[in-house]
Amino acid sequence: MRATCGRSVSRGGFVVDVGGLRADTPGCAGWVFLDSAGASLVPRQVHEAVVAHLELESRVGGYEAQDRAAGLLESTGVEVAGLIGAGAGEVVFFEGASQAWSQALGAVVVEPGQRVLTTTSEYASNGVGLLRWAALRGVRVQVVPDDAEGVLDVAVLEAELERGDVGLVAINHMPTHSGLVNPAEAVGALCRRFGVVYLLDACQSVGQWEVDVERIGCDLLSATGRKFLRGPRGTGFLYVRQGTPLGEPLLVNHIGGEWSGAREYRVREGAAGFASFEHAVAAQIGLGVAAAYARRVGMGWARERIGALAGRLREGLGEMAGVVVHDRGRELSGIVTFSVVGRESGWVVEALRERGVRTGVSRPGDQRWAEPVGGAGGLVRASVHYFNTEEEVERVVGLVRELT
Repeated sequence: MRATCGRSVSRGGFVVDVGGLRADTPGCAGWVFLDSAGASLVPRQVHEAVVAHLELESRVGGYEAQDRAAGLLESTGVEVAGLIGAGAGEVVFFEGASQAWSQALGAVVVEPGQRVLTTTSEYASNGVGLLRWAALRGVRVQVVPDDAEGVLDVAVLEAELERGDVGLVAINHMPTHSGLVNPAEAVGALCRRFGVVYLLDACQSVGQWEVDVERIGCDLLSATGRKFLRGPRGTGFLYVRQGTPLGEPLLVNHIGGEWSGAREYRVREGAAGFASFEHAVAAQIGLGVAAAYARRVGMGWARERIGALAGRLREGLGEMAGVVVHDRGRELSGIVTFSVVGRESGWVVEALRERGVRTGVSRPGDQRWAEPVGGAGGLVRASVHYFNTEEEVERVVGLVRELT
């Protein structure tokens, strides 16, 4: 972060210059960007790192460029692991979170007839993946209901674990379609108590909250680079706790496995067993720069600022007649979902876009294990980040008021 003129805010005794954050983010210029839950704006440092490696590849070729970038790739492992409180050897990289999550799921050992517990708020990709995997393994997917505040009911989860025959708990930390936050740490404590493998989808939380795998207690965690972490598209990673009892991944190659004989092979232990040969080196380097940037900003401060901005947006929208805010839960993320009475959400998104505001749509098909809200048109999804300003929030509230 470079020092520039702009508003400064305190972060644990340090001063974070919001103007500097925005100067590092060229995409802030000219419009209000509220779509970090989809694909956020990369800092200039990430852009420069990716472009620099692509230029190197154009001069010396991909293999030579990768050899020269060995230090940067090692740094990516260190920075990403440090961001989530893991060891560098516990993280492996993929082209996206769905790929990482699917590979992790495929390695979980279950017995026919066991149950897999999940949440009502699972994203469509996870839901389809769970159902397909369950059919292949002969297990049953059971959805744990929400409590009165709209998040996963920990008491029900505990009762289901006490019944036994649970082979896996797979939940999201924050869903894509609303601002709720599931009690990831409480779930982790229960999974440790009952000795059940715990897979956490942290796509929306890495980059906007503190995510510490030791405190959460998950055995497996998947995340993407493109959302709140502000990395390049086509990047993701998987955390594999050392010592987690897993089987072989569904897809293994000569990097994750060793071909020891004509018909013999051995899969490497832990995260190394999920590694593959081919990947976009430039994008992976950019992911490391994004993780380093997030660590410098500070995830404790990021959580507070994002929460304050999202709170102001919810409050302003909630005071309007004709606007309904749909977020639920005891704690709320930077994702704000709302609808305008009498208007399709797609129309609202386009109208805001024409006025210089980028938002997205949360569609009913994004999740199917809970009663959809907002009708067939879904909800408007406005996701704030720490580089947004109070003035931008007020502008959006005013524009929505005009649309009503």
